[in-house]
Amino acid sequence: MKFLSTAATGFALLFLQAPAFAQLAGEPFIHDPSTIAESGGKYYTFGTGRDGLVSEDGWTWRAGGNRPGGGVAPDIIKIGERYYVAYAVGGGGMSGGHASDVKIMWTKSLDPASPDFGYHEVGTVASSNGMENADAIDPAFLLAAGRLWLSYGTYFGAIRMIELDPKTGARMPGNQPVDVAIDMEATALLYRDGWYYLLGTHGTCCDGPNSTYNIRVGRSRDPLGPYVDNMGIPLLKGGGKSVVTARGRDIGPGHFGLITLGDGVEKFSMHYETDMNRGRSVLGIRPLLWKDGWPVAGENLRAGTYEIESERSGYALQLATDFVRIDFDARRSFFAKPGDPITAVPDQTLAQDAAGWPAGRIAVDMGDYMVRPHQLWTIAPVAEAGGVMGAPYYKIVIAGTNRALAATADGEVEAAPAFTGATEQLWRIDQLTDGTYRIMPKATPGGAGPVALVAMGGTTPTLARFDPASPAGRWTFKTP
Repeated sequence: MKFLSTAATGFALLFLQAPAFAQLAGEPFIHDPSTIAESGGKYYTFGTGRDGLVSEDGWTWRAGGNRPGGGVAPDIIKIGERYYVAYAVGGGGMSGGHASDVKIMWTKSLDPASPDFGYHEVGTVASSNGMENADAIDPAFLLAAGRLWLSYGTYFGAIRMIELDPKTGARMPGNQPVDVAIDMEATALLYRDGWYYLLGTHGTCCDGPNSTYNIRVGRSRDPLGPYVDNMGIPLLKGGGKSVVTARGRDIGPGHFGLITLGDGVEKFSMHYETDMNRGRSVLGIRPLLWKDGWPVAGENLRAGTYEIESERSGYALQLATDFVRIDFDARRSFFAKPGDPITAVPDQTLAQDAAGWPAGRIAVDMGDYMVRPHQLWTIAPVAEAGGVMGAPYYKIVIAGTNRALAATADGEVEAAPAFTGATEQLWRIDQLTDGTYRIMPKATPGGAGPVALVAMGGTTPTLARFDPASPAGRWTFKTP
């Protein structure tokens, strides 16, 4: 597909300059991040050391929060009014040893300014003496079916599972650790549709761009295993299905943490051993997809030019303008003889399609996709516009123009004459667990609650409450 030369050049430059995945804003520097937890309207994650990161929106992060005790690789879980924090002291081969303790404490708030902030020690729940075939670090919580589990361990020996009391965070009386995997560290636990999933970080750590960290997974019907991968290889024999690996300039993903946002949107946090653009270990957040019963990393939408196709009808989002035909001699085509000259049909140019467009606002509808300029949308993150939980706000404009998709005060969508950066022209695009996308305006002029772009019938787009059980609010982005 070809546009006017200026549009084609702009698209090429946009594609070359855009990162493979939109990166978090602010100063998201951390190593071994915990699962992200919300407290008092803010998001927190803690890493190795005493402090962590805090964010108001999940997109822009800064140093913040406080976690006494030091140690390495903490994890967080909220149960009732309490935030339980597990962390390890010692081990990991640091100072040449593998003797370590996993400790737990709790607080009613993660915000140091809150009157409910204040940690209370639960005590040690797991240990390794440096001689046994285990290393008690990298703890991870899972609350499922009313029972609280904790996995821990590294490459030095086995990954182990113990059961805790969800009312106190203490080890259940008489509980003994069970070996569930080898050849991994920085584990995480999920429960979905009757399956327990054990995710672990494979590869080498702590060498920046040379780290081979990647996240793999096995599953079991029992929290104590046996866990196997998609090929039936037990995790106790080194198995593991790939979930996420290095991409673009983000190297060494590890320390998975589930983020459940509701309405079919799941994401996960991790660190990259090195963000090549920043030269440091950083927090990363990606969509989480589920395919054939297995978790796999999704991705934020890349900057580019797309058809926006409705999952409900298969029709394409477009400007509601008069259809402009491409010159075509049907008789010459249908009655051509073998050996007659072959003549290519040129693409319709933006100038040809736009000749009759009104200068002001244009309604938006849906129709059969014909690879026409009024159906092609250029989408790109908007610098300094912020974002929501790992995804930036985007602008959506007709390719080669500044005509911007916008929410209206009466809950509809239109193409404004120009992109101004107004909140009704900023769009949140979240990948859903099936790989399709939900599209939501940052705000509407009428101040309506959270709404999404929804197909009402075959050809009418509107803004309405997103229904995760319906295909009406699901969209795919396809390259021309």
